[in-house]
Amino acid sequence: MITRRVILQGGPVLAALVAFPVRAEESPAEIRIGTQKGGFFPAVRQRHSLEDAFKPLGIEIKWIDFQFGPPLLEAINVGSVDFGFVGDAPPIFAQAGGARIRYAAAVKSEGTTQAIIVPQDSPIKTLADLRGKRIAFGKGSSAHNLLVAALEKAGIDWSDITPAPLAPADATAAFVKGSVDAWSIWDPYLALAELKQNARVIVFDKDVHKPNAFYIVGSDFVEKYPSLVAKLNAVFASEGEWADVHHEDVARAQAEATGVDIEAIRRFVDRSNYRVVPVDDEIIKSQQVVADRFARLGLIPKPVKVSDIVWKWTPGS
Repeated sequence: MITRRVILQGGPVLAALVAFPVRAEESPAEIRIGTQKGGFFPAVRQRHSLEDAFKPLGIEIKWIDFQFGPPLLEAINVGSVDFGFVGDAPPIFAQAGGARIRYAAAVKSEGTTQAIIVPQDSPIKTLADLRGKRIAFGKGSSAHNLLVAALEKAGIDWSDITPAPLAPADATAAFVKGSVDAWSIWDPYLALAELKQNARVIVFDKDVHKPNAFYIVGSDFVEKYPSLVAKLNAVFASEGEWADVHHEDVARAQAEATGVDIEAIRRFVDRSNYRVVPVDDEIIKSQQVVADRFARLGLIPKPVKVSDIVWKWTPGS
């Protein structure tokens, strides 16, 4: 068999990605990519980078959008999506529930794209003021983790608040109507609330813990097509380098694709990091803290060991 390698060129342009050895009869007809509202994925789709990289292999790319992480991972678990991007908490809940997933790669967040917010005129000024309040968040999402970590830092028990698990669209309505006191949420919903509702940030992610985001792949898919997963990582890594120096292009693509206000998108993009890296020991350790936190509070059915589901990616090999 002829051996080929994925070659990831530095710089903003995806110069050459040579196919890994996958016989035609072993290749899937398509790869289904799950994304959420936000990020740089609309720009990647506009640039056709994945399509151009996989077309020579006879593989089509299909994009599937989700409102947030947990349903995306459930889609990966049941085999209707192959590869997707989520925050730190969804993989913990999925692993605890027995989902067949693997960590494929990571993005180290700057910790400024997610926050706990309140209305501008709210009497809530500090984390301590959250005690006894009704707080919205996406169950099993990275915002769930932010809320738990923030309460932990403030010495507030989970039982000392009234949790309001709501999907982003429902939480937006609840926040506007004043039926919740605070909201733990990520961009672009965060930026929209800041600009449209004049929301006030109580705490950012970076103030209470070290957040990461992840590319997740189905266990069966990566076991059958490891070279394709490495190729996906390589393309997204190259696109991440491009995105870090083309914020305006990223913002315009996202605004066009989602209809979200361009100023909110620019705010989101300017405080984002898109660099894709392997899931190393430091990231595993940080993610294990998340897992242990949820287990300690009884929010997942059983403790999990993050390293058990990490697929090792070595760029360029």
